[in-house]
Amino acid sequence: MKGPNGARNCGRQTHHSGAQFVTEWAMGYKLYNRPGSAGMAIEAAFELAGIPYTLEHIQSTADRPAPDAFRKINPWGQLPTLILPNGDTLTEVSAILIHLAAVHPDSGIGPAAATPDGAKFIRWTTFSAVNIHEAISRRTYSFRFTDNPDHYGSLQSAATRRLHEALLVLDNAIEPGPFLLGENLCAADIYFAMFMTWCNGEFNLPRLQALESRVRQHEKIAPVWARHAG
Repeated sequence: MKGPNGARNCGRQTHHSGAQFVTEWAMGYKLYNRPGSAGMAIEAAFELAGIPYTLEHIQSTADRPAPDAFRKINPWGQLPTLILPNGDTLTEVSAILIHLAAVHPDSGIGPAAATPDGAKFIRWTTFSAVNIHEAISRRTYSFRFTDNPDHYGSLQSAATRRLHEALLVLDNAIEPGPFLLGENLCAADIYFAMFMTWCNGEFNLPRLQALESRVRQHEKIAPVWARHAG
């Protein structure tokens, strides 16, 4: 259900975290995001699992940082930023996805951590953040990584090479497919699909390309993809 300003209303929910922690969360989740950001993976994960959340858009671009008021929430000024139901702040897409999978083990976002599939989920979600997401950032926002504009070209070239190498490793990890965990779509697959959408057919990666097509056409995820990626 959408509330004022297009926000998705949370309401009161009872959630299970691990084997012992059960509480009533009156606040629900609040996601700060902007169109086109990596927060599309978080929105898609919420929609896939049917977890209520409130969405608030922050106006920011690469050359126009988030408002100073937002830095009181996240000093790094980074989107997406998730406010947890207890009021704590969580950042980093991979950390958010892993946390949501742990807190909502029956939601379909991801497997229980203390399982072989859980270890696989954590491994490749973290691998993607450290190697793929970072490489995309370096070639897209080169000015953040060097103070010498003359070095932008070499930085972008090296980042593109590193991105391709990391995607090849990930493509081989999607075995036997069609998703990371076989037939079961999880939040890690959404993360991978987002990268493939950003690369826009630049690399020949058959497993990841097939995975992206399945993810973006999923009935619960397609509206999120349309809002962020067209």
